[in-house]
Amino acid sequence: MLTNRINTLSESITIAITTLAQELKAEGKDILSFSAGEPDFDTPQVIKDAAISAINEGFTKYTAVDGIPALKEAIANKLKRDNGLTYSPSQIIVNNGAKHSLFNLFSATIDKGDEVIIPAPYWVTYPELVKYCGGTVVEIATNDKSSFKITPQQLQKALTPNTKMLILTTPSNPTGSVYTKEELVAIGKVLEGTDVIVASDEMYEKLIYDGEFTSAAAVSQDMYERTVTINGLSKSVAMTGWRFGYMAAHDTELIKGTKKLQSQSTSNINSITQKAAIVALNGDADADIEMMRKAFIERRDEAVMLFNKIDGLSVLKPDGAFYLFVNISEVSSDSLTFAKDLLAKKEVAVVPGVGFGSEGYFRFSFATDIDSIRTGISRIEEFVKGLK
Repeated sequence: MLTNRINTLSESITIAITTLAQELKAEGKDILSFSAGEPDFDTPQVIKDAAISAINEGFTKYTAVDGIPALKEAIANKLKRDNGLTYSPSQIIVNNGAKHSLFNLFSATIDKGDEVIIPAPYWVTYPELVKYCGGTVVEIATNDKSSFKITPQQLQKALTPNTKMLILTTPSNPTGSVYTKEELVAIGKVLEGTDVIVASDEMYEKLIYDGEFTSAAAVSQDMYERTVTINGLSKSVAMTGWRFGYMAAHDTELIKGTKKLQSQSTSNINSITQKAAIVALNGDADADIEMMRKAFIERRDEAVMLFNKIDGLSVLKPDGAFYLFVNISEVSSDSLTFAKDLLAKKEVAVVPGVGFGSEGYFRFSFATDIDSIRTGISRIEEFVKGLK
């Protein structure tokens, strides 16, 4: 009954682990979950107030498929102000979260036989959507030694006449690594003279702890013209459930193609979220973002220190996002079994690295309170000691 396309898809391992942890917690078990990519903070009040006003004013009807003009203007202003990027409304489309942005982008650009380069570890959704659209995934492996970032030499080696797209994530989910301006320039140099699209997922750009953030499209005119910038508000202002994402691209035909697809699938994102998003994009919640960022720094530093004290485990200090990608290769060669046993024996939920394309690691989200982090890592230490 089901199509081959659906049968090739795997369920998101992050959602699966998070759901299992929630079910066990509902059964009364003392589960500590570090699996979800979701801030534990509430959406800032100024954003909620804008949504309430929109409801009270009756802003509850259909809107333009690609977003209301005021929202697209706010996105354009944000991209100019924060990233030095100039886009017109016709170069921007609003989607139901960045995952929807990616689905529309891949659907509009990837045909059977097209190759998509994905650095590993990667966000679990990338390869699944590429395969669904008929594309071929080409992974570039990275590890702790390279700070989980690809080199220009690796990229050059991976390019073929069939390469359609390179996916970049900065800051990274699951590693928190951030590409510097110089690194992005070097990657751009490799792509010059090709028709390769760069899909730059910049969802965590506001959560930078060390160094500065550079948007991939901002490093050269060539990169600007080939890059599709994907972003949203889920992580920066704790709006995961509001479902807001957007794409911006120099190629207006690409944006038109995704708009055509969206017009026949979801149509516009919900009207209330659009009004609320304007407030966030205009900077009215910047103080809240800074409060969350400082809290994440404290949690990151504490968690890194505690993990690196555990014999057999190691972790790099991430420059952004709110994840640690913990190396367990000294104690286990099977991250899925490690994660399952950890949940069963110590009631701690983490996501196995194999789901991100990198065996020998697990992802630990520090988007939760520091006391839970301390208790959870203590349980992980006890578990690891039992493996020796």
